Amino acid sequence: MGRSPCCEKAHTNKGAWTKEEDDRLISYIRAHGEGCWRSLPKAAGLLRCGKSCRLRWINYLRPDLKRGNFTEEEDELIIKLHSLLGNKWSLIAGRLPGRTDNEIKNYWNTHIRRKLLNRGIDPATHRPINEAAAQDATTISFAASDVKEEKPTIGIFGGSKDTKIPDLNLELKISPPCQNQPHDHHQPLKIISTAGGKSLCFACSLGLQNSKDCSCRAASIGE
Repeated sequence: MGRSPCCEKAHTNKGAWTKEEDDRLISYIRAHGEGCWRSLPKAAGLLRCGKSCRLRWINYLRPDLKRGNFTEEEDELIIKLHSLLGNKWSLIAGRLPGRTDNEIKNYWNTHIRRKLLNRGIDPATHRPINEAAAQDATTISFAASDVKEEKPTIGIFGGSKDTKIPDLNLELKISPPCQNQPHDHHQPLKIISTAGGKSLCFACSLGLQNSKDCSCRAASIGE
């Protein structure tokens, strides 16, 4: 459930306060103090909301309110306090006697912000505007340099680096031509070539003369 209203607003006056209403509110608070704002309007004989009476007293009727324009010293104090406290207007008003939080907030938005901008100062950060812009540009530059475009690495067989390449057995072997019939290793190799009218076996053609597999030697002995 929401918070209940401070008073019945159906039969209360709205709009600008009259001088008679101001006098009644001032007279009652002087005699009885501020007290409870919820019950004050009825006790003071005012057809006003309790919140309206409180704001009227704090912002306009208090005897300690400072009237007139803000001084240069007050401007500098507000700027200093705002750099430390931010938009906490009630705390700032506590350091400026006679000034209200609502008054200071309105004065900040209408005058001091413009004054800081004319000085080249950011009203939010209280830093030079050029310095803030340069810092933002540097941050963007560093962020862009951290992002590297990753290009796929092309392997020797094409495709990207991550593509799996099948294992290839590159071990080469030299072996005699395949024959339909299995070769008996105890028999000499058959003669496969001739040179100068003389038959040469496979072993001699490979430069393996006098080998046990040489059939040329066996043929010469048989002759």
